[in-house]
Amino acid sequence: MTRLWAIMCFVAAVAFAASPLLFPGFAGYAPEQFPVQIDEPPVQPAGYAFAIWGLIYAWLIVGTGFGMLKRADDPDWAEMRKPLFVSLLIGFAWIPMAQVSPVAATVMIWGMLASALVALFRVGDTDRWLQQAPVAIYAGWLSAAACVGTGVVIGGYGWLPPTPAALLCLLVAVVISVTAQYRLHRAPEYGITVIWALVAVIVQNASPFNAAVTGLAVIGIGVILSLRATDTE
Repeated sequence: MTRLWAIMCFVAAVAFAASPLLFPGFAGYAPEQFPVQIDEPPVQPAGYAFAIWGLIYAWLIVGTGFGMLKRADDPDWAEMRKPLFVSLLIGFAWIPMAQVSPVAATVMIWGMLASALVALFRVGDTDRWLQQAPVAIYAGWLSAAACVGTGVVIGGYGWLPPTPAALLCLLVAVVISVTAQYRLHRAPEYGITVIWALVAVIVQNASPFNAAVTGLAVIGIGVILSLRATDTE
């Protein structure tokens, strides 16, 4: 079963990376998908930040591929594979769902995040750059993306105005990220990835300048950076 889970994780990583090719046409939620059309939600990072998906896809494939070929029976790798597989399986179906139902896609991305965080906390101590690092950047980006997507949905359905929706969801992202990074005491790649997202939020809100959203993002970056001293690796 250990070897089977290694194979399943690799296949899931490849399928996850292929999802944008199999289900083309999605470039983020379109304003017309919502009752309240907001062209540039303040919670959303600048477009360049989403290029990190290329790194995440590639690193997950390399990491799970190495695990399948070289560490299939290694118990140090075994604990993280089940939750990682669950997260990647949900992720494979996320793009087609996001094209038809932002609300359902929001529920799914929180499932992706929860299982990715479980996987991150279960990663072993060996092969840091092939076991821990890809899961860390994946979970870090999802920690931001789940909250960003939720903020877009909240504003798009008019449950809160755009800026309060952004502030609420960015605060949740910072709380999740700070808590996870503090409890991990390792995997700085997780926090760095969240910072990448928050910097892009600052860029997005530079013109027109949104002082409240920018200020919260800056505070979040500062708090995450202060946790670097707690890392043991």
